[in-house]
Amino acid sequence: MRLRRIAPLLVLALLAAACAETGGEQPETLELMAHDSFVGAVDEETFAAFTRETGIDVEVIAAGDAGSMVNQAALSKDNPLADVLFGVDDTFLSRALEEGIFVEHTSELLSDVIAGLHPESQMVTPIDFGDVCINYDKAWFEEAKLQVPTDLDQLRDPAYAGILTVQHPATSSPGLAFMLATIRGVGEEGWLDFWADLKAGGVNVAADWETAYYNDFTRYGGDSSMVVSYASSPPAEVIFATEPLDEAPTGVVEAGCYRQVEYAGVLSGTEYPKAAGELIDFMLSV
Repeated sequence: MRLRRIAPLLVLALLAAACAETGGEQPETLELMAHDSFVGAVDEETFAAFTRETGIDVEVIAAGDAGSMVNQAALSKDNPLADVLFGVDDTFLSRALEEGIFVEHTSELLSDVIAGLHPESQMVTPIDFGDVCINYDKAWFEEAKLQVPTDLDQLRDPAYAGILTVQHPATSSPGLAFMLATIRGVGEEGWLDFWADLKAGGVNVAADWETAYYNDFTRYGGDSSMVVSYASSPPAEVIFATEPLDEAPTGVVEAGCYRQVEYAGVLSGTEYPKAAGELIDFMLSV
């Protein structure tokens, strides 16, 4: 009698374990939350191979800059807005982990990741990295006959501070990365004075990278001939130029660069953790 009573319970337990292991049925669509700059670069081919391999479509949800994205994910963690989050970097990662927005996923492809990029937590997977650096408008500097700064300390001068746009570190990952770069470059005892000098010199603070680069940068009609962006931005200017360019119209100030690693994680509460993990593995493989 006991066995017959226990058996149905055992079957139910095994079925529940199987569902937990597979993440339930395969979804028709996975939702990927990402920062705006990634979403703007997504096209029909970005996840086409994943859809061909799995039969799962990928819907990409724009969530602002990295800081805003993490805040949204934290506020909605009991009813997640997506299955996967991509674009949280090492500057905002500790906040995301403290909020408990991810479930563990360990990719079998981690052995192929460059040494030094592996996260301490198994909750996220490193997908890419880039160097956050000040970019400058070459034509503007040539016309102004102003020397491009070669170290952070020069930025204290109003001649440079007044033509620089940075992003707010509370909402923007490149903004926070640049702030950390100044702490490293100027020192923990002097970085607050450094920023006070920037403020007094007229530095412009934008809410996010998109606004800073495409609204405030002189390259696109703004008033700032220097902007915090990426070392990859000048070559991107050439690659994505409407008219062919022989060389990049922008350059990089190498002083004060900060290497930024971007991670993806399976959001806690997703109904499809297995498929979400497969999407992360795909992003790591391409």
